Amino acid sequence: MPKHTKPNPDDRSDNVEKLQSMVQNTIENIEEAQDSLQFANPEERERIEAKNLRREESINAMRNEIKDEAQARESGYRHDQ
Repeated sequence: MPKHTKPNPDDRSDNVEKLQSMVQNTIENIEEAQDSLQFANPEERERIEAKNLRREESINAMRNEIKDEAQARESGYRHDQ
């Protein structure tokens, strides 16, 4: 019989910082990929450009999530919920 345990509390206290770090890392990945374009053949170039577009979409989504998390923090979400 499975043992029922209490789920971990929803600790969102550092979500904004984690998301900001993820945005920065993704921006760095885009820049590195842009630098590699000069050495890429046409097929690789197309893949890199497509991936960078997806990265930019991810950045936009993460920035929206940062806004949501910052608003939640300001409105005083509880750490034990």
